[in-house]
Amino acid sequence: MFSLYDVEQFIREAGAEQVTEDAVVNLELELERLTKKIAGKASVYAKHAGRKKFVKRADLLLTRNINR
Repeated sequence: MFSLYDVEQFIREAGAEQVTEDAVVNLELELERLTKKIAGKASVYAKHAGRKKFVKRADLLLTRNINR
Protein backbone atom coordinates (compact mmCIF):
# COMPACT_ATOMS: atom_id res chain seq x y z
CA MET A 1 0.00 0.00 0.00
CA PHE A 2 2.68 2.51 1.04
CA SER A 3 6.06 2.33 -0.57
CA LEU A 4 8.81 1.29 1.81
CA TYR A 5 10.79 4.33 0.71
CA ASP A 6 7.94 6.64 1.74
CA VAL A 7 7.55 4.88 5.08
CA GLU A 8 11.26 5.26 5.73
CA GLN A 9 10.96 8.97 4.91
CA PHE A 10 8.08 9.31 7.42
CA ILE A 11 10.32 7.84 10.11
CA ARG A 12 13.26 10.06 9.16
CA GLU A 13 11.03 13.16 9.14
CA ALA A 14 9.99 12.20 12.68
CA GLY A 15 13.63 12.58 13.69
CA ALA A 16 15.35 9.23 13.17
CA GLU A 17 18.81 9.36 11.66
CA GLN A 18 19.00 5.64 10.97
CA VAL A 19 16.13 3.25 10.27
CA THR A 20 16.19 -0.54 10.11
CA GLU A 21 14.37 -2.39 7.37
CA ASP A 22 12.39 -4.24 10.04
CA ALA A 23 11.14 -0.93 11.45
CA VAL A 24 10.06 0.24 7.99
CA VAL A 25 8.21 -3.00 7.23
CA ASN A 26 6.46 -3.04 10.61
CA LEU A 27 5.34 0.58 10.31
CA GLU A 28 4.05 -0.11 6.78
CA LEU A 29 1.97 -3.02 8.10
CA GLU A 30 0.59 -0.87 10.92
CA LEU A 31 -0.28 1.95 8.51
CA GLU A 32 -2.06 -0.53 6.26
CA ARG A 33 -4.03 -1.93 9.22
CA LEU A 34 -5.07 1.54 10.38
CA THR A 35 -5.96 2.63 6.84
CA LYS A 36 -8.25 -0.37 6.38
CA LYS A 37 -9.89 0.29 9.76
CA ILE A 38 -10.53 3.94 8.91
CA ALA A 39 -11.81 3.15 5.41
CA GLY A 40 -14.12 0.48 6.76
CA LYS A 41 -15.63 2.80 9.35
CA ALA A 42 -15.99 5.59 6.79
CA SER A 43 -17.81 3.17 4.49
CA VAL A 44 -20.24 2.34 7.31
CA TYR A 45 -20.94 6.06 7.82
CA ALA A 46 -21.45 6.56 4.08
CA LYS A 47 -23.94 3.68 3.91
CA HIS A 48 -25.75 5.05 6.96
CA ALA A 49 -26.06 8.37 5.10
CA GLY A 50 -27.66 6.56 2.16
CA ARG A 51 -24.57 6.51 -0.04
CA LYS A 52 -23.59 3.06 -1.22
CA LYS A 53 -20.82 4.02 -3.64
CA PHE A 54 -19.34 7.26 -2.33
CA VAL A 55 -17.27 7.89 0.77
CA LYS A 56 -16.92 11.60 1.46
CA ARG A 57 -14.43 13.59 3.47
CA ALA A 58 -17.07 14.02 6.17
CA ASP A 59 -17.28 10.24 6.57
CA LEU A 60 -13.52 10.07 7.10
CA LEU A 61 -13.63 12.93 9.60
CA LEU A 62 -16.21 11.05 11.63
CA THR A 63 -13.69 8.25 12.14
CA ARG A 64 -11.27 10.53 14.01
CA ASN A 65 -12.91 9.88 17.37
CA ILE A 66 -12.60 6.13 16.83
CA ASN A 67 -8.83 6.21 16.39
CA ARG A 68 -7.99 8.14 19.53
